[in-house]
Amino acid sequence: MKIPRPLPANLSSKPFTRREALNAGVTVGRLRFRDLDSPSRQIFVPGSRAEGPLADRTRPLTLVTSFSAASHATAFLLWEFPGFLPGSHEPRIHISRPDTMGISRRRGVIGHRGQFFEDEITTLNGLHITSRARTWLDCARRMDIDEITVVADHLLRIPRPEFENRTAPHCTMDQLEEMLDRHWGTPGIRKARLALEQARVGADSAPETRLRLALVRAGLPTPEVNVRTELSPGVVRHPDLGYRRWRVAVEYEGESHSRPEQIVRDIQREEDFARAGWTLVRVSKSHMSTDAVTAVRKVRRALEEHGWTPK
Repeated sequence: MKIPRPLPANLSSKPFTRREALNAGVTVGRLRFRDLDSPSRQIFVPGSRAEGPLADRTRPLTLVTSFSAASHATAFLLWEFPGFLPGSHEPRIHISRPDTMGISRRRGVIGHRGQFFEDEITTLNGLHITSRARTWLDCARRMDIDEITVVADHLLRIPRPEFENRTAPHCTMDQLEEMLDRHWGTPGIRKARLALEQARVGADSAPETRLRLALVRAGLPTPEVNVRTELSPGVVRHPDLGYRRWRVAVEYEGESHSRPEQIVRDIQREEDFARAGWTLVRVSKSHMSTDAVTAVRKVRRALEEHGWTPK
């Protein structure tokens, strides 16, 4: 029984194309050994890597056929978008090509065709992928308006350079509006426009966005998002959601707020608001069920105590 020669190091740990193998000096005969799986023509996978990371499984599919890019639910996951996209975790990979070319027809692939402007295809760790803005629009047809807004808020968010390796948002409002103008007839465009109308710069997480939308839908005033708020000389806070007119702040507290050091910071924050005559409403995941009815009740009560009355 013949023992296959070891593959080059750059091909031994992830899927690769036939062209990549030949360019690396691998013979055609070596590609026939049973230690390599071929999930699609001209693509090979080392036997132990059949269920590897999505990016590794997608990359060869964007290389083996010209003008191909990861798109739709696959791009949604690769860009690590927040928000709920129905069917996003099904195993097949979404590949798009220009509408002047044939649709990708491969085992394990969902093929798409469309009109693409030059800046709507980019690269991510060596694979071709639709841009964040284009991915947002492509996925809008399968999402509800609030979840499209969650993604828009994520794209518009101003990063914090001390925690992230970037200083600019992923997209600006103008760029998202231009994407809608370019593809005015595409499915999902009306939902995307409605979502962009309620999107805001400043939301730091998907739960914050969902909470803001629930408050407005319940008839409460539209809160400001992460606005610099001077509580007293030298004491500045940036509440997730704020009503400066009524001195009410709202904070969504995720799992990180259970850490001892964060608990100390949260106590200090609440004391800062209280000394300035503000009420800080703290909301957690448990308050967000059933369209955030409990969270809405908490915020409504605080607003009414500070003089707000429904119109």
